[in-house]
Amino acid sequence: MFGLFGKNKPVKIRSRNENKKYGVAAKDVKELLKKGCKLLQLPSPGAHVCLYSDGTTVTEEFFQTLPDHTELVLLCRDQTWSGVVCDIGQLLKTDRYADGLIEAARGLLSDEKSPQRRKILTDLLLNLEDRSELERREEHEEWFKGVDARFKTKSAYMKFNCEGRMRGYMKEVHGATKTIQKAKVREEFLRTSKSLSEMLKTAKNNGCYFDRTEKERLCTREGWFTCQGSYEQKVCQSLHSINPYGSRESRIVFSTWNLDHRIEKKRTIIPALLEALQNRKSSDINLNYFYGLLFTRENLKLVHIVCHKKGAHNLLCDAKKIFRKASDTNKAKQNVKEKKRRLV
Repeated sequence: MFGLFGKNKPVKIRSRNENKKYGVAAKDVKELLKKGCKLLQLPSPGAHVCLYSDGTTVTEEFFQTLPDHTELVLLCRDQTWSGVVCDIGQLLKTDRYADGLIEAARGLLSDEKSPQRRKILTDLLLNLEDRSELERREEHEEWFKGVDARFKTKSAYMKFNCEGRMRGYMKEVHGATKTIQKAKVREEFLRTSKSLSEMLKTAKNNGCYFDRTEKERLCTREGWFTCQGSYEQKVCQSLHSINPYGSRESRIVFSTWNLDHRIEKKRTIIPALLEALQNRKSSDINLNYFYGLLFTRENLKLVHIVCHKKGAHNLLCDAKKIFRKASDTNKAKQNVKEKKRRLV
């Protein structure tokens, strides 16, 4: 092995902060550092070299085993390199290389045969070609394909999309009326259902959750939504995220995300409401509590379809919150009497 130390080995070297690579030939690491620091104009004290691929430190002995033209990174004192992920991190910090990346990804995709790598490249292109900064139909016509012409902005359509989900929940509440046998209970349930519907309309169907221009939105100002994890988790373990404002494909994929009820709508909330009305009047029901459970972030979690667990959640309504407090009930009765008195 010692005989090899006299032979120059050709390698490719670059600095940590630049992508340009230089060909250098050296018989050992000491000579490589001397030539490299001069070429890249870096300070030599504390300089060291590692593999570009995974950040492995190159020692004198290891240097002699490297194949010719191995890619290396020259680092200054206290600098580190963890492999190609460092380059990825640099790319994600800036839009400087976006156009080049798009062109390169398209070129690789056209020749790639591996289904797995094609998927990775396709996802990369989808995010690189993000046009979420555009809002109006005339600015991004591709995004609006299949969207009714009355929607002129992305935010308006996304708001409508969320409103539709809320109206769907309300429809399920109304639908429970058909299961009630007792006329008196059915009448009370209809009153309750109508009141909940009015509350939802007053809140404009909570369409603000998907509208990036609203304060109560579930996304960033740019339109990025993050999965909140399954009903029993505090955060999504897979870190799912999506920006339906970025492309038509992302908009369509976002339709598979769910606003999941932690305390379940069909299994728990509606049955609890029906049970509460068996021997009580609708005026005794704590409408704010049920409204919160059915239509607000108090009980709703935005989740990726993978994180949407359809099995029983086994979470119950809070028995202490189902009915209004006596003081609230008396106040409501007084208000009704006062309205009747005024009418007379």
